[in-house]
Amino acid sequence: MHPLIDGRTADSPLIRAYRGDRPSTTPVWFMRQAGRSLPEYRALRVGTKMLDACLDPELSSEITLQPVRRHGVDAGIFFSDIVVPLRLAGVDVDIVPGRGPVLGAPLRTAADVATLRPLEPDALAPITEGVARTVAELGNTPLIGFAGAPFTLAAYLVEGGPSKDHLRARTLMHADPATWDALLSWAADVTGAFLRAQVLAGASAVQLFDSWVGSLSVADYESRVAPFSRQAIAHVSDLGVPVVHFGVGTGELLRSMHAIGVDVMGVDDRLPLDTASARLGSAVPLQGNINPALLAAPWPVLEAHVLDVIERGRAASAHVLNLGHGVPPETDPDVLTRIVRLAHAPAAVHA
Repeated sequence: MHPLIDGRTADSPLIRAYRGDRPSTTPVWFMRQAGRSLPEYRALRVGTKMLDACLDPELSSEITLQPVRRHGVDAGIFFSDIVVPLRLAGVDVDIVPGRGPVLGAPLRTAADVATLRPLEPDALAPITEGVARTVAELGNTPLIGFAGAPFTLAAYLVEGGPSKDHLRARTLMHADPATWDALLSWAADVTGAFLRAQVLAGASAVQLFDSWVGSLSVADYESRVAPFSRQAIAHVSDLGVPVVHFGVGTGELLRSMHAIGVDVMGVDDRLPLDTASARLGSAVPLQGNINPALLAAPWPVLEAHVLDVIERGRAASAHVLNLGHGVPPETDPDVLTRIVRLAHAPAAVHA
């Protein structure tokens, strides 16, 4: 039975906060909490490529569980990558160390997009097995499912790899709207199927990452992107799990991103949480937004910052403490554990 239904996670601090309630302790987890900052992760990954690790159920489960054991965070987030569903749908993509996702060939024409195939249910078996293994070990700690939003997937597909400005993708959006729409509709259904598989296997919430959508204007986002993000999350709308939406540099897009029908908005470290809450309305739960750069600062500096983030989070109906982006690989893991203890201290809730 699903953990939200049998009671394992329904009253957990994370799920309560995602649903707009304030638990007795501030729930906390970290984007990219599983991975290169942990020595146990580095030891486990020796000789295994990133995408191979993501598609090995035993490995993906163990990597997801490592930071939960070490830090005592209030959630696991399934170890994956935004390009995993692309690979499962037959796209020639790999993750190159030091560079990121790289495609065998970019997709820039209608003919290119026409070669894309749907993501078949059978291809998702490594994901559902990995999630099921993880949920069985987590007990009362919820697992968050994970996927990249259609625009961010399209940015990689069109650019052929990482890009600073996503110029080719933004050009295609206007130069060939029909091809753009076909590409994003395909990406939305791939992302939606990926999220749905994780929820059906036991994830108690999902987070949609639109990592690069901050490069867009509000007008372009609302007319050329938002309908497809809405299409993606429609795949899980009948399953009753909270949906979190996060992007980088999206302060001007927060209202538009929330309007696609999500429950919680993640906020990066460029915008204070009380300002974000004022833009969204205080009824929207927020997640964020410790500055990752401060993880290497002296503890008194970081502690003051974390407490300030928690204080500003009181402007929202509920708040899940997180980073404004992912954990840098050089982060001392003990610092993350210390943040969790600070967040869970009674003073952090009642100050």
